[in-house]
Amino acid sequence: MTESLQPILVIAGPTATGKTGAAIELARHFGGELVGADSVQVYRGFDIGSAKPTAAELGGVSHHLIDVFDPNEEVDAVAYADLADLAIREISERGRLPIVVGGTGLWIRALVRGLVDVPAVDPEIRQRLEEAAMNDGASALHARLAEIDPISADAIHPNDALRIVRALEVYEQTGRPLGKLRAEHALGEARYRALLIVLEMSHDRHGAVIEDRARQMLEAGWIDEVRSLRARWGDEIRPFGSVGYREIVDHLRDGVSVDETLRRIRKSTRIYARRQRTWFKGEPGVSWRSERAELCEQSSLDRIAEELRL
Repeated sequence: MTESLQPILVIAGPTATGKTGAAIELARHFGGELVGADSVQVYRGFDIGSAKPTAAELGGVSHHLIDVFDPNEEVDAVAYADLADLAIREISERGRLPIVVGGTGLWIRALVRGLVDVPAVDPEIRQRLEEAAMNDGASALHARLAEIDPISADAIHPNDALRIVRALEVYEQTGRPLGKLRAEHALGEARYRALLIVLEMSHDRHGAVIEDRARQMLEAGWIDEVRSLRARWGDEIRPFGSVGYREIVDHLRDGVSVDETLRRIRKSTRIYARRQRTWFKGEPGVSWRSERAELCEQSSLDRIAEELRL
């Protein structure tokens, strides 16, 4: 019975839709604390490009699960859910509302409903697929994945070899696409009484926001941030595979011009946003979608309070 479960508010959606700002306003209104669900903001030093909120932006609102790991540490959905469970428990014990905020869909699903039960890694299959990725390129494996598991392929960037390999090996082991397994699992038993709100914008407005934000991030010193991270950690750390960071690494390592780097960042961000949108449209239990301004109107606040029984 979901009635007995811990209530949480989840603010999710594509990148650059104002999730963090909205969550901060909601935390102030409801007496809440934030729990991040962003696979880049968890890393120390990855600040500008992940749109990590500053202390001034938070204005005293507590934000958990940012700056938790060094960039050379691996973090998966299971580890995230364990940490988020702990943060939610501590927040609720203080009599405050846990507000999960972020755009990493798999992490949010792992927290709200747990992860699909899939076979453990088969070392022989993993090695063969990793060698294929090295020899033929991740994009070639992505094309193969698109044929057998279009749901996963649409959610995974063509350069994300780690996740492509995992989806392919699950298919080889089970004979079933990982995307379908996850979709079926998403309808399963809930771990929290979660109100999931997905923020959205019109296509044109969202595109303009993405264009402006990328430029502002470069002007704020994003390239210097990446230069410092490379000097300390090298080029092979996992968060350098994320949108924007990989394009700036190419700029610093291969001499791609700043203008071309900006163009690539904008393009990859739009593609990433589309994948996030597709993911969240497939999630069950999305109560409603709203732009940030509408979300924080009194009628919306009243509805949140009613649904969470605050």
